[in-house]
Amino acid sequence: MTPALTSAALRGSRGLTRSRGLTGSKGFTLLEIMIALSLTAMLLTMLTAGMYGVIRDWDNNAEVLERSLDETVAVLQLERALQGAFPHSYRDPDTQARHIFFGGEREALNWVSTVSPQRNAGLTAWRLYHEPGEGVYLQLAPALSDNPQQRLDAAEPRLLLADYTIEFSYLFEDLEFERRWRSSWEGDALMALPMAVHIVLRPARDGARTGELDMIAPVRAVEHRNLTPNTGLLQ
Repeated sequence: MTPALTSAALRGSRGLTRSRGLTGSKGFTLLEIMIALSLTAMLLTMLTAGMYGVIRDWDNNAEVLERSLDETVAVLQLERALQGAFPHSYRDPDTQARHIFFGGEREALNWVSTVSPQRNAGLTAWRLYHEPGEGVYLQLAPALSDNPQQRLDAAEPRLLLADYTIEFSYLFEDLEFERRWRSSWEGDALMALPMAVHIVLRPARDGARTGELDMIAPVRAVEHRNLTPNTGLLQ
């Protein structure tokens, strides 16, 4: 064998070996690609489900927080209105006698306050009561200088606290200077306002997210300047 042939044969053999090495290198098989795609889909599904869960929890928490803030604002508004209770007096056209507009019952309360949610000038008549299965309602009307009861009855009720019941009691001081609570307060008969009003708001449904709301609002003006309270009935 000549040197020229030997050199040519070696070059051919190296080229064949290199070509075989390139042809024999392995890539990803179809099965491996399918497994990788399946794992990727599973991971994306898990991430998507987790993301939706976080968003749902966020929305629920935001809804609870918003409702809690609404309830807090409503309770603070009621407290201010009761603290600003005014001994609004009017004259009975039939008897010409003067009365104080304040009708307090166990589950309803009518009164006149210097506080107005709309910040209207003048005194505002308030009425609070609850409807079973619905919640606590509020009615507002201008007090003017007469008996505002008819205007209150004609005012549009507004749902103040949904799914709540309300209960009132009224603080007074008897002839022996002892403070006690009453379940009702007739301003026209007693000719005075109570010293404070106790309000209890209870969730109407079992398993409610918010509990019982308890508030005592002291009345700043406890008696009219020109009218003496009828202490004979406070026994």
